Amino acid sequence: MQTAEWASRERSGPLDVVVTGLPSDAHTWNLVFIQLLIEDLGHHVINLGPCVPQDEIVESCGKYQPDLLVVSTVNGHGFQDADQLIRAIRSRWELAGLPAVIGGKLGVLGAEQRAGHGRRLREAGFDAVFQDDPEQGQGAGLGAFEAFVARLDAERGPAARLSADGTPAADRVRADHVPADRVRAGLAPADRVRAGLAPVASAAPLEGVAG
Repeated sequence: MQTAEWASRERSGPLDVVVTGLPSDAHTWNLVFIQLLIEDLGHHVINLGPCVPQDEIVESCGKYQPDLLVVSTVNGHGFQDADQLIRAIRSRWELAGLPAVIGGKLGVLGAEQRAGHGRRLREAGFDAVFQDDPEQGQGAGLGAFEAFVARLDAERGPAARLSADGTPAADRVRADHVPADRVRAGLAPADRVRAGLAPVASAAPLEGVAG
């Protein structure tokens, strides 16, 4: 099953999103932030929490059949866990087309390592990789993530994507998308910077999407 086929399944209403940490990462604040962000965008979230075993993540995706898997890690050691996880997910035929993204701090070195990790994780099966990058703006990664979610929502089945006159409503959906400022309003700058979804390592996986 291809990603486009998965996203176009006959569903209506909000996206169902599974948010999870990785087995080696005990941080929780990033997962809570992302959950609140996605819920503020109008979607449903199942938060598996931190230190989740790989098999549990895979089985949860099979059980809940979500529209999107969001993996967040901020301990700086998530690359290996993430690589193994996405390969396990893609090995399951029923999850082969599940849209999946990962964000946060995947390594502890500099820009060259960040670029390599992003490229390898996309090659392994992630649809997009968001990473910390001090040279890019504080809100760049979150904006790109919100755009990714908006695009996924707009690409869903026709029952959810038709306007009153029966014409495609992708443009209307994007126009009505909840602005990022409403989500981040009232949060301290430090809270806004590291949601486990920071600036995009490469714009390639998000071509055609703003930010």
